[in-house]
Amino acid sequence: MQGIHNIEDLRLRARGVLPRGLFEFVDRGTEDEQAIPRIQQALEQIALRPRVLVDVSACSTQRTFFGKPSRLPFAVAPTGAAGLLWVDGEVAVARAAAKAGVPFTLSTASIVSMERVAAEAGGRLWFQLYMWPDRSMSYELVDRARASGYEALMVTVDTAVTPNREYNLRNGFSLPLKITSQNALDVALHPGWFFNVFARYLLRSGVPRFENYPEKLRRSLADAPAGRRMPKNDSLTWDDLRELRKRWDGPLILKGILTPEDADMARRCGADAVVVSNHGGRNLDASIPPIEVLPQVVDRVGRNMEVYVDSGFRRGGDIVKALALGARGVLVGRAPLWGVAAAGEAGAARALQILTEETTRVLGLLGCPDVDRLSSEFLRVAGTPVPAAAPAPAPLASHGAPSRSLLQESS
Repeated sequence: MQGIHNIEDLRLRARGVLPRGLFEFVDRGTEDEQAIPRIQQALEQIALRPRVLVDVSACSTQRTFFGKPSRLPFAVAPTGAAGLLWVDGEVAVARAAAKAGVPFTLSTASIVSMERVAAEAGGRLWFQLYMWPDRSMSYELVDRARASGYEALMVTVDTAVTPNREYNLRNGFSLPLKITSQNALDVALHPGWFFNVFARYLLRSGVPRFENYPEKLRRSLADAPAGRRMPKNDSLTWDDLRELRKRWDGPLILKGILTPEDADMARRCGADAVVVSNHGGRNLDASIPPIEVLPQVVDRVGRNMEVYVDSGFRRGGDIVKALALGARGVLVGRAPLWGVAAAGEAGAARALQILTEETTRVLGLLGCPDVDRLSSEFLRVAGTPVPAAAPAPAPLASHGAPSRSLLQESS
C-alpha cells in the first residue's frame, strides 16, 4: 500500500493489474456514460460552510444503523465482482469491513457463498437480493440468509431490465464467459491476475459460479445461456415487497429509490430503510444524481425510516455532505473493490481507512465534532443564498431533514 494516498490511487493500481474488460466492467457506466460525470458534478455543486473555534479534538464518526452502533457513517455496498478481482474477494472485503466496524452487504451475484462469508468474515452482514419470476427461488435465498445470520435484507429494485453496457460486448466480457482472441490477449497482458486469481480458481474447483443463486440456477460463469441464469425483475411489484416483509423479520431495505413517492410507498409496504441510488450510473444513463433527490426523500420519510445513499462517493468530504443533507449513512461500492483488486483484504482495509481519515479530517475542518450534529446549515449549494444563522442542531438532527432543503431551492 506504499504510495496509496486516496481512492483514485487504488483505482489506478487496480487498472494496472486487472484485464481491461474486467476493470471496465467495474469502472464504467452505461450507454453514453452521462450519469457518472453528472453524479460527480452534483456532489461538486455542494460546498461546505465551516465553523471555527469549536473543540474538535475528539470527533465522533459513530452512527447507529437499525439501532446498533456502527463505528463509521458508511457501509459497504453490494457488488458482484469482488471474487473476480481477488480470490475469495467477498471474504476479503467482508473481513476488512468487520475490522473497520462497518456493515458489509453481500451481493446475490457474488461467487463466494453467503455461508462461507458468514463463517470466515463475521461482522455485521447484510444480504442483497434480486428477484426471479419464480418467487420460490428468491425465497430460497431469503431462507439461506436468515439461517446464516444475516442482519438485514436489501432488495435491489432499479434493474427491471438488463442495462445496455456496450463496452462489455466490445471487450468480450459477457456471460457466459467465452474465450475470444480479444479477451485472451487482454488476459495475457495481465499474467499476474491470471495466475493469482483465475488459475487458482481453476485448480481449486474449476470456473467460478454464482454461489448465491438458487440451486436450480447455480452453474459456472461459462455454462448455460446467460438469460436462463440472470436475475429478472421486470415483473416485480409492490406486492412482492409486502410478501417479503412477511417472510423476513429483520431490517428490510429497498435499494434504487430516486423519488420521494417511491420512498413513501416503500415505507407503507413495510420497508425499514431505502437507499437513494442510481446504481452508480450503471443502469439508466439519464437518471438523476442521487444526491439531488436525497433531501426530498429525507423530507418525505426520514422521520419514519432510515435513508441511505450511494453512487459516486470516493471522498470523505462527499460522505459528510450526504450526512448533512439527512442521510443516515452512505454505501460505498467501487472504493473497496479497487482496494481488494490492488491487494486483497489489505487493499480493501486501506480503502476504508482512507475514507475514515478523510471523513474525520473534514469534520474537524468543518468545526463539527460529531456526525450526528451535521445539518444543511453546514452546506451551500451553487446558486442558492447562504442560509440564515441558526442555532446548532440537536443530536440526530440529520435523521430528520428541514422541510425545505437547499437542493430543493436550487431546483
